[in-house]
Amino acid sequence: MTGTTLTDRAILRISGEEARPFLQGLLTRDVLTLAPGAPRWTALLTAQGKALFDMILWADGDDVLIDCEAAQADALAKRLTLYRLRRKVVIARDESLAVHWALEAADRPHDPRLPALGHRWIAAPGDGDAAATFRAHRLALGVFEGAGELGQDQTLWLETNAGELNGVDYDKGCYVGQENTARMHYRAKVNRRLVAVPLRQADEKRQRAALPDMGLSIELRRVETLDPATLPDWLAAAVAAQAAAE
Repeated sequence: MTGTTLTDRAILRISGEEARPFLQGLLTRDVLTLAPGAPRWTALLTAQGKALFDMILWADGDDVLIDCEAAQADALAKRLTLYRLRRKVVIARDESLAVHWALEAADRPHDPRLPALGHRWIAAPGDGDAAATFRAHRLALGVFEGAGELGQDQTLWLETNAGELNGVDYDKGCYVGQENTARMHYRAKVNRRLVAVPLRQADEKRQRAALPDMGLSIELRRVETLDPATLPDWLAAAVAAQAAAE
């Protein structure tokens, strides 16, 4: 057994009587309706709509648990603290909990981005490490996450394929970066997409991350240059639908 713990993830607990309204005005998904067992992938953006931190939200009573990249957890907590001002909100790491993953776990929620990613849940830390296995599986499906892959203040949220991966609510009201994100959506103007290509085909000008161990380059490429045959099914369908609507 390799275990189920994703050791490259951390948990931030957002608590206090204003926790949910506080996050509601910052993140791309609706936090007020977040329910137990139904996690949501979301992000904190720049004012221009570029990704800063992506994360998965979990309901824990009135509290919200943020399942985030461990290497960015302190930076995310610091950024949230800047927005808190005088709100009655507590932002803290919860070391008693960890993120778990398994490809098959029928009694656990699916990853909110794509069911094919498998099942994900929050529990006490366990033995073993599933991080490398999940990373390989996730990249094989063309799903990207974290500062190293998405870039920080580099990639517009919809260019990360967030619209197709359930990373945005278009009717939730204002949040940081909402204006540009909504404009791109309603005008169908997602002209670039984050994709994985073989490392031997890398274009350094478009590259967000080089992954030699996987033989991949994650790049931001113009939609018209993409070969649908090389895209994951879910993204090929989205690109085809956009082309048909233009």
